This record gives sequence, C-alpha cells and structure tokens, in this order.
Amino acid sequence: MAKGFANFEKIILVLTLVVMVALIFGQVVGRYVFSSAPSWTEEIARYVHIFQVWVGASYAVKMREHIRVDAFVTRFYGLPRKIIETISMLLWFFLVLFLAYFGTQLVLDTMSYGQQSPAMRIPMWIPMIAVPLGSIGMSIRLIFRMIDIWKGNYDRPSGEEATS
Repeated sequence: MAKGFANFEKIILVLTLVVMVALIFGQVVGRYVFSSAPSWTEEIARYVHIFQVWVGASYAVKMREHIRVDAFVTRFYGLPRKIIETISMLLWFFLVLFLAYFGTQLVLDTMSYGQQSPAMRIPMWIPMIAVPLGSIGMSIRLIFRMIDIWKGNYDRPSGEEATS
C-alpha cells in the first residue's frame, strides 16, 4: 500500500482539526471582541467534528486503540486466543455493518426529504454521510485486523504506538 494512502486517515484528522480550531477561534474572537459572530462557523465546526469522530473511529481500529478489556483474552495463547479474538472482531464487525446499513438508510431518507442545515442551508445528508463512511472504514479495518489475528499478530503496529 502506498505510504500516502496508508496515512490518509491521519492526514484527514490533522487537517480537520486545524480547520475546526480555526473556526472555533474565529467564533470566540467574533463573539467576545466584535460582539457578533457568524452562526455558520459553529455549525460547520460541529459537522467537521462529526466527521472527525467517524474517521477517527476507523483510524483507531487500524491503530488498535479502541478501549477494550482484555484481561480474559490475554490469558490464552495460540488457537484458543485466535478463536476468542475472532469472535470479538466478528461481533464488532456485524455491529459496524449494522451502523453502515442504517446510516445509509438515514442518509437516503434525509436526501429524499430535502432537509437542510439551519445556518448554512446545506443538505443535511452531507454531515450524516459520516456515519456510513466511518462504519465502512471500520469494517474494512476489522477485516484486516482478523487477518492479523490469524497470523498471530496481537500487538499494536510498531512505530505508531499511542502514548499514554
């Protein structure tokens, strides 16, 4: 996989964080210095944050940073651990498929109703599409995670471990 594509989610997360901070900073300066701030900055910051959450959830699967209790699982090795890990991943996989399916239904329904956002008047399906996109991203990452489990790789990827 190309290096740029491998870091796609990370790049998106960093760029959207910069955009969100700039928007919120502008909102605060406008409100407290000029006693007036455009309402669209708050609204777009909210929608950017929604995308961050769903893209970040997919990225967290890649980095193996989702919260989980593994005191039971780590007591097993070899085939029993692979089976337990696989069952866990399959349950998670079906949950994100459920979210992808019903998230897509929500997007399609919103498109058919023509609902628009209050301040910017953009179609509401645009911020809502984050749910199925993030869920699809998580499901793809979970497939790769299950492959890693059967290869015996239970640890976080080297070189990109999160700091506590």
